[in-house]
Amino acid sequence: MIALLARDLKLAFRAGGGFGLGLGFFLILAVLVPLGVGPEPRTLALIAPGILWVGALLASLLSLDRIFALDFEDGSLDLLATAPIPLEGVVAIKALAHWITTGLPLVVAAPVLGVLLNLAPAAYGWLIVSLLIGTPALSVIGAFGAALTVGLKRGGLLLSLLVLPLYIPTLIYGAEVVIRGAVGLPVATPLLFLAGITAGSAALLPFAAALALRVNLR
Repeated sequence: MIALLARDLKLAFRAGGGFGLGLGFFLILAVLVPLGVGPEPRTLALIAPGILWVGALLASLLSLDRIFALDFEDGSLDLLATAPIPLEGVVAIKALAHWITTGLPLVVAAPVLGVLLNLAPAAYGWLIVSLLIGTPALSVIGAFGAALTVGLKRGGLLLSLLVLPLYIPTLIYGAEVVIRGAVGLPVATPLLFLAGITAGSAALLPFAAALALRVNLR
């Protein structure tokens, strides 16, 4: 399992489709939003939590089709499906690799980009916490979507259509944590919902994704 994780991390960095692509998109979005809505500080502070979470969601979406596609094309996925390790574990490791190369860099970069959007000082800590808790769910849900569309030609658009509705609860509660933290309101309720979504996704979706992979590999 560790060897599989190391392999996926190496492939992600060598192919340039994980770390650089998502982080670059996140940066471009944070730069373009002030240019589009204007530099008025109050407006930027009001929309900053939602924009940062939407940016993280879309940046995570960019590299989802690479989770299984490369392994499917070179036949590695067939070998993994017949390997002694459970296919559910393979899905979990690939989702973890996606989060390390895409989600974790977004968590690190988000406070810096929050400065560009005039994010309230009280919200920075909650932004980091919400992204740390919520972005793993984006990777796990994305791995499930990638398993459903593996092997389809030009399946990237279909993958986006499948995954985006499933991302909405994470987006709502993640942004709500930052919004409440910015004004000093209690954040326990949306934070618990966000943690519950991540825990539920991590517990159930690897099994659903493994089932989808077995069907697509027949």
